[in-house]
Amino acid sequence: MNDFPKTANVVIVGGGVIGLAVARALAVRGMKDVIVIERGGLGAEASSAAAGMLAPQAEADSPDEFFTLCCRSRDMYAHFAEALREETGIDVELDTTGTLYLALHEHDLEEIQRRYSWQAAAGLPVEKLSAEEVRELEPCISSHTLVALKFPLDIQVENRRLVSALATSNSNRGVRLITGTTVETIRTERSRVAGVETSRGYVSCPTIVISSGAWTSFLTGSDQSLPKLTIEPVRGQMISFEGNPAIARHVIYSPRGYIVPRRDGRLLAGSTTEQAGFDKRVTAGGVQSILTHALEISPAISDLPLVDSWAGLRPRAPDNLPVLGPYAEIRGLIYATGHYRNGILLAPLTGELIAGAIANNVIAPLLGAFVPGRFELAAVN
Repeated sequence: MNDFPKTANVVIVGGGVIGLAVARALAVRGMKDVIVIERGGLGAEASSAAAGMLAPQAEADSPDEFFTLCCRSRDMYAHFAEALREETGIDVELDTTGTLYLALHEHDLEEIQRRYSWQAAAGLPVEKLSAEEVRELEPCISSHTLVALKFPLDIQVENRRLVSALATSNSNRGVRLITGTTVETIRTERSRVAGVETSRGYVSCPTIVISSGAWTSFLTGSDQSLPKLTIEPVRGQMISFEGNPAIARHVIYSPRGYIVPRRDGRLLAGSTTEQAGFDKRVTAGGVQSILTHALEISPAISDLPLVDSWAGLRPRAPDNLPVLGPYAEIRGLIYATGHYRNGILLAPLTGELIAGAIANNVIAPLLGAFVPGRFELAAVN
């Protein structure tokens, strides 16, 4: 308790990959006295529960600002991963094998063709493969596969190692990482940030970054001046198989599920999308749904031991888009939350954009679609 800080230049509320990426980007820019305050353990919530896929092309239905944001962050990962390895000695296991997207039924073909058409027209790297061609790449896939897309730039990272690397990098750079501490109130004075009230005491600071994921809506303002922002927890269940020897090399999607091979021999499968409040329990129905979709992709999974299961709470804003950038009504209040299913993917770019806004006073045009005040504007209109 005696070591708890009383002041800081920047307080980051939330120690998942987003908060840690912002803190590191600030430290890289030379910002001193940065503090991350996390209610539990670093990266212990959605960041550790994720599958680590960096697959904007496989998941996008159309080109828009969000797709641009996701692709730009994905393309930062090679440098991001190498920099973390040099700083910390931790290999985040960036795997650049690519992603396959299978059409397993006639009704999948329209989605596959639509995705291929707009991405090929935009000049994006995407290949259409026949059933025979995709089986040559992945013999484990279902014999019912009709056609597939290959996205060579859609890759994956070991998200739990990423959390460790970011935490170590921040510690090495002098960022204070405080866990087991709840931020309860954002104190403001005359439309400016003044500090945070926490379960361990008050910290005075001129800048606060809110990156508290599914718990964002619990934060209150001292004068009711925070934006009207609801971040909903969305439960996603996952299961893991023992896959030694490996049956797959690529991340493999269908329109209903996915499997993700890992270097340590695990094969992950997911996921569910459930409104279950803050209940993180794994359910029989969730496991059954994931198993059904995984076996549809690869019947060979039926012979693998099921070794683990877990669930995480994805933070979803009302429009499914992240909430990024300064809140115009309160000086020094900045949001980096609501990343929903894309927190791991968007960590490098979010860190850079938010750090640029704080340290360099540069508000990138790319932030325009994701500002925290957009919900209030929508309510007025």
